[in-house]
Amino acid sequence: MILDIVGGPYLQKNYQAAAVGGRIVSIAFLQGSRGEVDFMRLMMKRLTHTGSTLRAQPIEVKAGIAARLEAQVWPLLERGQCLPLIHARFPFAEAFRAHELMESNAHIGKIVLEVGGA
Repeated sequence: MILDIVGGPYLQKNYQAAAVGGRIVSIAFLQGSRGEVDFMRLMMKRLTHTGSTLRAQPIEVKAGIAARLEAQVWPLLERGQCLPLIHARFPFAEAFRAHELMESNAHIGKIVLEVGGA
């Protein structure tokens, strides 16, 4: 599953990175809602690409989603069964190195800045 908040130039990259039978959900467009895509990969990998936004949803729908998250996802987090992939950690004083890594696109997972002796 790929949750894409970038859009634009990442559309084709998502199709390349997705596993066979994978799902891609576009949830924001930080770099634009338009991009060039070769749909052959979508077909050959049998991908599902959909979009979603909460902004236009009624408050009742948002409350229902929050309740399901609390019931189904929070317990996984509390038990440590759903953990983020951490690629690298940097002390806050070396934030510039974290930005260099992020801009290089050579990472998979989160880049963490450690603040205050963490």
